[in-house]
Amino acid sequence: MLHGRRILLVIAGGIAAYKSLELIRRLREHGAVVRCVMTAAAQRFITPLAAQTLSGERVYSDLFSLTDESEMGHLRLSQEADLIVIAPATADLIAKLAVGLADDLASTVLIASDKPILLAPAMNTRMWINPATQANVARLEKRGVKRVGPEAGALAEAETGIGRMAEPNAIADAVEAIFVAQATLRGRKALVTSGPTEEAIDPVRYIANRSSGKQGHAIAAALARLGADTVLVAGPTREADPPGVRVVHVRSAREMLAACEAQLPVDVAVCAAAVADWRVDAAPQKLKKTDALPVLKLVENPDVLATLAQAGNRRPRLVVGFAAETENLVAAARAKRAKKGCDWILANDVSTASGVFGGDVNEIHLIDERRTESWGRLSKRDVGDRLAARIGQFFERKAAE
Repeated sequence: MLHGRRILLVIAGGIAAYKSLELIRRLREHGAVVRCVMTAAAQRFITPLAAQTLSGERVYSDLFSLTDESEMGHLRLSQEADLIVIAPATADLIAKLAVGLADDLASTVLIASDKPILLAPAMNTRMWINPATQANVARLEKRGVKRVGPEAGALAEAETGIGRMAEPNAIADAVEAIFVAQATLRGRKALVTSGPTEEAIDPVRYIANRSSGKQGHAIAAALARLGADTVLVAGPTREADPPGVRVVHVRSAREMLAACEAQLPVDVAVCAAAVADWRVDAAPQKLKKTDALPVLKLVENPDVLATLAQAGNRRPRLVVGFAAETENLVAAARAKRAKKGCDWILANDVSTASGVFGGDVNEIHLIDERRTESWGRLSKRDVGDRLAARIGQFFERKAAE
């Protein structure tokens, strides 16, 4: 359930910080990507090197580091997380979060975030039951902050009582439960196409396009994170198969259509692939270079998006297409949506200046039969997350009707 989920782990200063290293291991075993922020006090108990070694990601600790801010500012640390886990959550850091203090990197990241937060408190019993701590925790829970623990047991001061940080397995289970609750597409089946297609000229040559597959792969991963049983039909691309997604690899447009039709029926189909409009009447043997230029006969390829949108009683309940344009973006996309018969279309500028093909960002306009919704410039992962969330909302509304 955590495949590809981005966890920002804030490690505060307490003896329980040693358990955070095991928590990193557990989260990664479940498929999560873990990035760590450590307070100065946390570094008295464990080293950034230990957290970095186990997470495989750089550890951040200094709010005033020019290098850190240029490479990964405190705003990006929170924005690029799906969930923030504070373990151990000390009385001090809980108090800062409750009243909105921001005097170090950890507290600044927390106050700058709009992402879900999970606390794993750890402190002496008397600190835990103190009315100030209890009031701070109640205030945070009223705001929607989740909590796991603390537990009763042996404490660092050779005492026994409540205040012991929850065990790493329990925290990992609480993390998973948060994402299960967000799984708005559980029980739904999704089909996504991605990447270019290659159309053979002869056994060694082909025509294709510049699509990297990054956007389609990001959409498939986002749908899977929301619980959908997701199949990705991918043309030739260097992108790794997304975690938690079943992938069918194809080359040509005809192979892509056949693979898509084999998956029907599905609840939603998102056609993000840049399918070649034409194919070559391919030569059975390698064409030899001669004084005369070869003449390539083009044949129209099947239209994957239009075929799925017109699939009769096997038509997905929601069909989403892409309109990759270099001019007259929104007008061209509206015309394409009507022509193809899809429900939504995502218009994006693929001109050379946009940097979309092969890049990590996209600028999307979502168009349905009633309106155009502009999303601005986002990372392709964020586009995937936003589209998946909109798809989840679509099915929630349909279920309520």
